[in-house]
Amino acid sequence: MSNPLYVFDMDDTLIDGDCAMIWNAFLVEKGIATQPDFLSEDRRLMALYAAGEMDMEDYLQFSMAPLADIPTEQVHELADECVVRDILPRLYPQATQLIEQLAHDGCDMLVISASVTFLVEAVVKRIGIPHALGIDLFQNNGCYSSDILGVPSYREGKVTRLEAWRLAQQQRFSPIHFYSDSINDLPLCQYADFTYLVNPCPRLREHANQPNWQILKWER
Repeated sequence: MSNPLYVFDMDDTLIDGDCAMIWNAFLVEKGIATQPDFLSEDRRLMALYAAGEMDMEDYLQFSMAPLADIPTEQVHELADECVVRDILPRLYPQATQLIEQLAHDGCDMLVISASVTFLVEAVVKRIGIPHALGIDLFQNNGCYSSDILGVPSYREGKVTRLEAWRLAQQQRFSPIHFYSDSINDLPLCQYADFTYLVNPCPRLREHANQPNWQILKWER
């Protein structure tokens, strides 16, 4: 019996933009990230991400530094504010329609993202998807550190995390449908039974001529 699972990347797939970059701009606006070149360094690192060349540990050391002394509860409050004000308005209408249809049909849905978990969860809880996986971080004295807890949901790590999640569920899922825009998600695109490339980057588009792959153009 078919029991499909719909898996979504978040940044530039469900959202027209990168949530981590939106979050970092929010931290600058709030006076939390005060390094003079913070946003230019963010753009440099995210350009490496787009090219499939970013070192996630380096990125987290940079991006989590402004939060080192902020209690996790306050971080969550800030993340909620950022999501409501700056991220949700960027949700693709096509994503909203698809999520609503899948929920109506009783299909299971999961977001798996290379953004940090607290930000992924802040988005997902407001868009109607019940499950989320992001990069988990160790905590020091009630504050988030930049140290990764477990396997990061990045590149091949997304496949590892999804397989672990599936094994932890009481039910078995098949087929797997996956939506993404990024070359970093090629391993999960190849793992899924059906793959949908949402406004794919040029490098991912090069792989699109495969069975059960489709290119989707979503617009706001």
